[in-house]
Amino acid sequence: MLTAQRDSLRLLRAILVASVVLPIALFSYASWLSYRTNDAYADRQIDKTRDIITEHALKVFESVQRSIAETAEIVRDMSDEDIRSAEPALYARLQRLVGGSEQIKSIWIFDNTGRPLVNTMQLPSPRPDLSDRDYFRAHLDKDVGLYVGRVLQPRPPFDGAPFFSVSRRRNAPDGSFAGVIQVSVLPDYFEGFYAKVGREDGSFASLVRDDGAILARMPAINGADASVKPDGIVGQAIREGRSEGRMATVSPLDGIERRVAFRKLPNLPVYVFAGLETRAIRSMWLAQIGAYLLVGLPATAALIAIVLLTMRRTQKLYEEADRRHAAENALKQSQRLESLGRLTGGVAHDFNNLLMVVGGSVQKLRRRHSDLQDIRSFDMIDSAVAKGTALTRQLLSFSRRHNVAAKPVDLGEAVTKFADVLRQSVRSDIIITIEPPAEPVVVMIDPNEFEIALLNLALNARDAMPDGGRITISIHTEALKNFGPRRLTGTYAILCFADTGVGIPDDIRERVFEPFFTTKPVDRGTGLGLSQIYGFVQQSSGAITVDSELGRGTRFDLFLPLTKEAPAREDQTPTAVVPDAKVPKTLLLVEDHPDVATVAADYAAQCGFVVVPANCAEAAIEVLNRRRDIDLVFSDIVMPGMSGLELARLIREHHPETPVILASGYSDRSASALSEGFLLLQKPYTLEAMRGALAQAMQREAVRPTA
Repeated sequence: MLTAQRDSLRLLRAILVASVVLPIALFSYASWLSYRTNDAYADRQIDKTRDIITEHALKVFESVQRSIAETAEIVRDMSDEDIRSAEPALYARLQRLVGGSEQIKSIWIFDNTGRPLVNTMQLPSPRPDLSDRDYFRAHLDKDVGLYVGRVLQPRPPFDGAPFFSVSRRRNAPDGSFAGVIQVSVLPDYFEGFYAKVGREDGSFASLVRDDGAILARMPAINGADASVKPDGIVGQAIREGRSEGRMATVSPLDGIERRVAFRKLPNLPVYVFAGLETRAIRSMWLAQIGAYLLVGLPATAALIAIVLLTMRRTQKLYEEADRRHAAENALKQSQRLESLGRLTGGVAHDFNNLLMVVGGSVQKLRRRHSDLQDIRSFDMIDSAVAKGTALTRQLLSFSRRHNVAAKPVDLGEAVTKFADVLRQSVRSDIIITIEPPAEPVVVMIDPNEFEIALLNLALNARDAMPDGGRITISIHTEALKNFGPRRLTGTYAILCFADTGVGIPDDIRERVFEPFFTTKPVDRGTGLGLSQIYGFVQQSSGAITVDSELGRGTRFDLFLPLTKEAPAREDQTPTAVVPDAKVPKTLLLVEDHPDVATVAADYAAQCGFVVVPANCAEAAIEVLNRRRDIDLVFSDIVMPGMSGLELARLIREHHPETPVILASGYSDRSASALSEGFLLLQKPYTLEAMRGALAQAMQREAVRPTA
């Protein structure tokens, strides 16, 4: 049956591929055919526009030539003096010529020095020297016939729109140079006509001299005056001297790619150009393609949807089975973790109390017995207490219930100091390289948990390198934004722990942080190492990632948030409190466990305090209300009835002058106690740990400002 289902899936996949490939092939052919048709249509449109503007330009230049010829006929055989004397009559007659033509701006008659004799702009005509204009200089040496000049700006005292000139030489009766007849033609007239003809998006038309100077252009050139610069679109045609043709090029004036057709006007040094932007041609083609897609896409989508629906129904059983398996595994994992959490949370407090009773009793026996054999036994008991404490901490970290005693730690300094321990934990054929940061990188972590995490990573790396290798530990900082599943944001310290071992297979990489998951033999690993690291990083508000490749090693990245606090120094331990013999300090000890109370009272007495016992928070409140000589309160957190944290809050509210120290082997309220600023001592604590906490509490009281 499984084989039949797989065959069905293969057939459906083949149908799905065909339903995609066949429409794509048909669409590709239709697109190619449409492209060729659209390309030919664009060429026809360009040629048609070129023909229209060619005919228009010829008519305009014919009209201008007639105006020049008529003006030449009017002043034929007239000397400059005769022209000046007849200026009013000539002005009126030339005005009639200009008035009947939209393209002509003005008509001018110049003498042989370049000064106007008559013009249709002003009467009487000013006499500025215009001998430097191209329409005048072109006729000085010889008769060049009809001359078409470049686009010019009017020169004061004349004003108006830009113009280009069409001029002809005036000859004296003896054939010598007598002056110039010039007609100013408006480029705006051509550009307006081009705008009417080229109504399609991306249309282009221009009138260009054979040296590349632009006379009129649509679209107009913005910005700097480019009218005297060769237009890149026409440059190739002019350089090759072709009188007609078609090309595609990019204009350097506006950087637009166009397809243009051109033609040279007969007997004139002028080209006309018409074209379309290739973008517009492509847009027309895409519009046709869009119409094809509008018809073809729904049908294709419907076919694909039917096939996909069939495949989904066929795969549903497999997916349901996979989801059920994953859900069952997740439920088992959650139940296992929750069960262990409840177990460790339920027994940790009592177990730590027992360890404290054992450890405190051993310390008392040490003071009374000095026999060497007894000392060895005491050492064994102390070692067992330390191992039990470490085991409890590891289990709590594993179950994510251990309250991390965080403090500012310089990562680089912490790793460097712990390097010798790491080197001793691996074989001699494994090299450990540490790359500390250039500047201090301070994070808020529990230094003990951090060292355990490093040690676990080193031990895993050692087992992954049976033939030796290298461990590299580097530290740097990085700004993160929504990084990873926990969406880390901010500046984080990143500790990279990389080895050159055998690597982690892909199929188990996602499970390496699961509790009790291990690939080692039963007698060589419990599966708590990486889980403890994961719990430490999570409770430090960070994250951990793993990157591995078989045969090329593994890299763990620990992301820890930076803190602005200065790192704590080991030499900053508070000095022991030695109560004044004349005024002894009184400590109210609140502890419900009698054996723990006995050990704690003994420790406090050794620190020089007078101990007042109370077996619950309610009894402690009665003592505080009755006595005024209580200098310090030392209370367990977990007690029947009112908790130690609630007691500490009441004392802070009603007896703010009395410092409070809280102790706990395990409690969900420990984090709240730390966040509210109470001193917290983790059970099982030693005499020195209690001495330091008492000293710190008394120092806080000493520096408290008085009202």
